[in-house]
Amino acid sequence: MKILLIDDSKTMRNIQRSVLAQLGHTTVEEACDGQDALSKVGAYKPDLILVDWNMPNMDGLTFVKTFRQTNKTTPMIMVTTEAEKARVIEAIKAGVNNYVVKPFTPDLLSQRINETLAKCQSAQAA
Repeated sequence: MKILLIDDSKTMRNIQRSVLAQLGHTTVEEACDGQDALSKVGAYKPDLILVDWNMPNMDGLTFVKTFRQTNKTTPMIMVTTEAEKARVIEAIKAGVNNYVVKPFTPDLLSQRINETLAKCQSAQAA
């Protein structure tokens, strides 16, 4: 499974990459903001996208909205410090499939990834 990891914090990308490796996901491409991600996503064709909200150049919400104009099916999880209910709803309306609030445990990230993939696979099968 190919995963695109979008976060402006190198440390946060390293933490998420480490969690993904523990889960057996080693094919990971990184992007430092939404613009960088848009430049990579077409050629990389990820099976899952983990995206931060607060980033320079293009934030995660703008990336989600832009990406969803051309791709409605690739599962996306917002991984962010934004915990307010209104923000969660806004992100889901924009097109994310799930939401993880930082700081998170490896177990929580793993659970959200599994939930999201299961939901998206059953939706595609329907």
